[in-house]
Amino acid sequence: MRAGFVVSKAVGNAVTRNLVKRRLRHLMRDRLDLLPAGSLVVVRALPGAGEADHGQLARDLDTALQRLLGGAPRCSGPPGDAPRNPGRGPGGSAQ
Repeated sequence: MRAGFVVSKAVGNAVTRNLVKRRLRHLMRDRLDLLPAGSLVVVRALPGAGEADHGQLARDLDTALQRLLGGAPRCSGPPGDAPRNPGRGPGGSAQ
């Protein structure tokens, strides 16, 4: 299993980007066993990731992995009923 991390300059300065990258790398380390062997995963941090705390990054990463693995639908009701990113502030933190 291999994971790559892409943190845009929109996330913040170099210190903030490296902090986000380290947090995401640490969070993914605990979740590698959820992925099929030989998987290649790219985690892209969105602009809101620079202001998100460790817990929020973990929740967003878990949601993204559930979607990836088919465990959680994007929206529970009919189209247009629910917000696209429930529980996430503007910009989100991880994709």
